[in-house]
Amino acid sequence: MTNDSFFVVIEGMDGAGKSSIARQLHDSLSPAHGGCVEFTYEPHDPSAAGHYIREVLAQRVKASPRALALAFALNRADHLDTVINPFLAAGGNRIVISDRYMLSSLVYQSTDGLSMEDVYQLNRWARRPDISLYLSASPHNCYARLRNRPQDRELFERNLAERSEKYAAAIALLRNKGEIILEVDANPAFSDVLTSVIHLLKDHGPKWLRIQPPLLLG
Repeated sequence: MTNDSFFVVIEGMDGAGKSSIARQLHDSLSPAHGGCVEFTYEPHDPSAAGHYIREVLAQRVKASPRALALAFALNRADHLDTVINPFLAAGGNRIVISDRYMLSSLVYQSTDGLSMEDVYQLNRWARRPDISLYLSASPHNCYARLRNRPQDRELFERNLAERSEKYAAAIALLRNKGEIILEVDANPAFSDVLTSVIHLLKDHGPKWLRIQPPLLLG
């Protein structure tokens, strides 16, 4: 990581709680860092191909695996160029928290005809996160949480046991390429998971990262 920026990615299967953790982390760090904390997500709707991807995920539009992988790579390129990189380069101790990034692409865009390495090569230029946190929850708990969601399920919210195995393979691939990916037990209650995330950031984040536990858990 650079001396004045910190790019954190929160990853996990559907139902692991990653979006809630990512948003709470943003809300918890903001009091100490003011306007220097940015929450974002992928696929990023305002960026190139964002709405097309959402239509495919909602199963309103069909796309081949290769076309979808290319759409995600384009979306990431625009997202980096217009949101992530400018924010981190603006000066001061800046933090970007992203809900999903490269790890999700390796898992969700790889198929029998498109390997994880193929997907990685489509995205090999992408900025490397300083830290990725993978929220590891059992398929059983993920399914239980998904049952509480509205009924309009997205394309990939299925076959979670198989998805869990793909995440393990994708984590190994990225670690072999030098990325820092830390796993968090996401099976306990939300507050316990958030506490684990905070402890990891204290241990592995930049020295200037200011964390105020009462705000984080309030």
